Amino acid sequence: MLYHLHEVNRALLNPWVTWSGAAANALTAPENWLSKLPGVDRLAAGYELFYRLGKDYEKPAFGITEVEAHGREAAVIEERLVELPFCRLLHFKRTSDDPAALKKLREDPTVLVVAPLSGHHATLLRDTVRTLLRDHDVCITDWIDARMIPVDQGAFGLDDYVAYVRRFIQHLGAEKLHVMSVCQPTVPVLGAISLMAAAGETTPLTMTMMGGPIDARRHPTQVNDLATTKPFSWFETSVVFDVPPNYPGKGRKVYPGFLQHAGFVAMNPSRHFSAHWDYYMNLLRGDLDDAAAHRRFYDEYNAVLDLPAEFYLDTIRTVFQEFSLPRGTWVVGGERVAPKAISRTALLTIEGQLDDISGLGQTKAAHDLCSGIAAERRQHIEVEGAGHYGIFSGRRWRNVVYPDVRDFIRRFHAA
Repeated sequence: MLYHLHEVNRALLNPWVTWSGAAANALTAPENWLSKLPGVDRLAAGYELFYRLGKDYEKPAFGITEVEAHGREAAVIEERLVELPFCRLLHFKRTSDDPAALKKLREDPTVLVVAPLSGHHATLLRDTVRTLLRDHDVCITDWIDARMIPVDQGAFGLDDYVAYVRRFIQHLGAEKLHVMSVCQPTVPVLGAISLMAAAGETTPLTMTMMGGPIDARRHPTQVNDLATTKPFSWFETSVVFDVPPNYPGKGRKVYPGFLQHAGFVAMNPSRHFSAHWDYYMNLLRGDLDDAAAHRRFYDEYNAVLDLPAEFYLDTIRTVFQEFSLPRGTWVVGGERVAPKAISRTALLTIEGQLDDISGLGQTKAAHDLCSGIAAERRQHIEVEGAGHYGIFSGRRWRNVVYPDVRDFIRRFHAA
C-alpha cells in the first residue's frame, strides 16, 4: 500500500514540480525583462530548488565516448554482450584507426566490474569504469530496475545473483579475466568463484574486492546495526511492497528505490541539507560551475532502482544476520561455499579508513577465508582518509587507489 500511496503523491505533485522547473527557466532567461526585477533571482532559485527536490530522476547514461589509452585518444562504444531478465552485461569497446594503438588496446587485460545491486544504478561506477579504460578492456553488470521486470520472469534471489556472476565469468573466459567487485557484490562474487574452484573449473586470474561486507561482524556500521537490531520478519513486513499497476513489473514484490533513497539521506541528513542550501546560494550568486556540479552529483545520487524482494531478504538474512559466508554455512544451489578451494585466483582487498558503509576489516576478512591462495598472491590496501565512495570514485580513487589496482592486475596478467 505504501508504494501505491507514494505513486499517488508523486502524480499529485508532478504538475507543481513541472511548473516550478518551467518557471525557474523562464525567470532566469536573459531575454525576459522580469529577470531584471529585484527579488526575482531569489524566486527563481526557490523554484529551481523545489523542482530539483521533487522531480523524477531517471537512470543516467554512462556517457563514456572516448578515453585516453596508451597516450592516444580511443573511441569508446558501449555494447551489450549478454541480456538476462534481471541484468545486462555491458562492454565498453575501445577502438582506434591507428593499427599500432589498436593492437595495444586488444592486448590489455579484460576486467569484469560487478556493480552493486543495492539501490543505485551501475552508472554510479562511471568514474571507476572511465579510469579502468585507460589500461583495460572493461565490462560491467548493469542491473535492471525490478519494477520494470514482469512477474512472469520469475523470482531473483541471492543464489540467482551468484549464478549470474558465474555465467558472466564463463562468457568472458575465466582463463584471462580479472574480476572487480564494489561493495555489496563482494559476497556473491566470492561465492561464485569459490563454487567454480570447488567444481574444478578455471577461475579468474585475479579478484579485487572493494569495501564489501565479507564479514559484517567486524567493526559494524549503522547499516549493520539496522540489520542486527531488527528481526527478519520486520524487513518482510515493513520494507517490501508490491509494484503498482503503472509499471511493467506490477505485482512483483520489491524493496522500493524511494525507501532506499530515504535511508541514504537519513544516514547523514545535515550533509544533504547543507548541499541543497549551498546549491540555492550558488544560484543566487550566479556560481554556475558549483551549481552544475551539484546537479551532476544528485542526478546520479537520486536515481535509484527497486530491488527484487527475494534478493534483498536473502542478503539481509545470509550476509547481515546469519553471517553465513564467514561461518562456513552458506549453501548455494545445494553446494556449500568454501573460499579455501580457491588457489589460482590472486586476491586484492581494498578498504577505506573512514568507510561508514562497510567497516574496517569486513573486506579484509576475505584473506582469512581464502586460505588456499598463497600469501604472495594476496594483497590488502587500506586507503587513508577515504570513505566508502572514495575508494572507487573521485581523485583519491584515480590518484591513489587505481595505480595499485592496475599494477596488481598487470602483475598476475603477465604471469
